[in-house]
Amino acid sequence: MLFRIASYLCVTTNPNMRFTYPKSEKLKSKKTIDLLFSKGKSVSKYPLRLVYVSLDDENEAKTTVGVSVSKKHFKHAVDRNYFKRVLRETFRLNKHLLLDGLEKPHGFMLFYQTSDRLSYEEIHQKTIQLFEKFLLQIQSQPKE
Repeated sequence: MLFRIASYLCVTTNPNMRFTYPKSEKLKSKKTIDLLFSKGKSVSKYPLRLVYVSLDDENEAKTTVGVSVSKKHFKHAVDRNYFKRVLRETFRLNKHLLLDGLEKPHGFMLFYQTSDRLSYEEIHQKTIQLFEKFLLQIQSQPKE
């Protein structure tokens, strides 16, 4: 119920944006994942962390995103899966913030890094703040 309300509110504010998370946007490439953990940079907004890396245009055609929740903080798979669903949903509803501000394709990994059980609304707000912080960090970096 809550997800429907949130997506309805977003659709009514921006009718031209499609709020989807298709398979082509899911991070599955082992090469990109290795690149994220070896050369990626990160930005944090408690309790979330976004690790990102710029991809070459010839290698990847789209921006891809993966989510992760630590087994250290949530021992039961049910709990980890719940927070992964919430992270994917908040990304889906706010991805326009990222995609509108990027010129090149990027690989992202979104982490939930605490054992605190925040509500959906709190995670949603933190995701928006994290994406805004990321865009500020990207804009302040010198162009390559």
